[in-house]
Amino acid sequence: MSRPRAKLKDNFPGCPVESTLCYLDGKWKGVILYHLLSEGTLRFNELRRHIPSVTQRMLTKQLRELEVAGLISRTVFPVVPPRVDYSLTVLGQSMEPVISALKTWGEAHVVCKNGIKTVASAVDSVMPLAAAE
Repeated sequence: MSRPRAKLKDNFPGCPVESTLCYLDGKWKGVILYHLLSEGTLRFNELRRHIPSVTQRMLTKQLRELEVAGLISRTVFPVVPPRVDYSLTVLGQSMEPVISALKTWGEAHVVCKNGIKTVASAVDSVMPLAAAE
């Protein structure tokens, strides 16, 4: 019988992978990091335009979690109307190889057609992605 992850203290080879993935855990965090990597500093509404499917509430939540993790910085300017800029921290910029690898893999293996995402294997057979959304 396997032990729960919380009780594993030694010899847990997946720990670095799991630890890294916890910072990308969330439907929009990877996408937010991708846009900040490719565009640089963005304002809140600019991010919303880049990710039209995200709600304002969810984008705010994901941005706050990334800020708490130290991956992005939030700069508030005392002007009317309020202006808030988001940019990557040095730690966030260090995620560039991870985000680039995900982008490269997706371009090579994920096909989006008629709103349906499918994964193409090396032998060009197509397997639908689980509808976890």
